[in-house]
Amino acid sequence: MREERQGCAGILLAAVGAVTAVLAWAPKARVSVHGGFEGMHRDLSVLYVDLPLIAAGGALVPLAAWLLALRASRRPWLAAAFAVGALGLGVWGLLSWWTPYERPEFMG
Repeated sequence: MREERQGCAGILLAAVGAVTAVLAWAPKARVSVHGGFEGMHRDLSVLYVDLPLIAAGGALVPLAAWLLALRASRRPWLAAAFAVGALGLGVWGLLSWWTPYERPEFMG
């Protein structure tokens, strides 16, 4: 695989990773955006703090895995498999670790 194609594949992996991470994150963030019951728990900081971090992480994790595996093995198909696996582990870690803050329903 020529270097131009390898670069395009890396950019494609980064774009797919960012979109995948945001789509996996969105259902959990929905409660903070909509606010739950009567909009009492609305927290829009998930849009301007968490969303860019999730998208950047989703783009950088598979790209870094792609570059490391490509440098180590020189086989693009193996690097792509490694990048997809790293993206899967990253999304799994995101879904199991990140939970938006929810205030208690009744304060007293």
